[in-house]
Amino acid sequence: MTPSDSPAADDSQETAVERHAHHARLLEGMTKALAAKGYADTTIADIVREAAVSRRSFYEHFATKADCLLALYEAASEQALVVLIGAVDPLQPWQTQVEHAVTAYLDFLAEDPALLKTLFVEILGLGLPGLAVRRKVNAQIAGFISAATIGEHGARLTPDLAMTVVGGINELILQAVEEERSTDLRRLVEPATRLIRAVALSGSA
Repeated sequence: MTPSDSPAADDSQETAVERHAHHARLLEGMTKALAAKGYADTTIADIVREAAVSRRSFYEHFATKADCLLALYEAASEQALVVLIGAVDPLQPWQTQVEHAVTAYLDFLAEDPALLKTLFVEILGLGLPGLAVRRKVNAQIAGFISAATIGEHGARLTPDLAMTVVGGINELILQAVEEERSTDLRRLVEPATRLIRAVALSGSA
């Protein structure tokens, strides 16, 4: 019997799988609770009820409700970034690539208005930890834009200008959320891509 075939190894593997499943269910439970009550009124009891796991399981993964929200923000943002990157076709001109990527990104966000509100509104209520994780995600998106966008003389967009673009697009999305237009983000594709192209033409590295 090899070490991987031993009962102890099987138990350990099962525990790891179970742990991963519980983590995912807790994030889903947080999403549902936020949709129903908003972050301020959501309790840990709400989260574990929606997740169908025990309170003990919650504390095995998160110390606080805020930690759960931060984890949800990072997980959802990673999915959005995967969608963004996956929409790029390197055989197309960069302008077309950007438009396709922005369209896919906005479509992904529009699929779940409650989650969108979490990403763009609820996270701001966490103070410095929320700002830190938001800045980290924005930097990743800015890095993508910088790599995918070519300026007037063939140079890449500078990191500062790429971050400026991300801030502008985020503000358009936030405005749509505030005006309850979360399911109609396609209308932002045109101004968002125009912004990227305009900044690319005005300055690059």
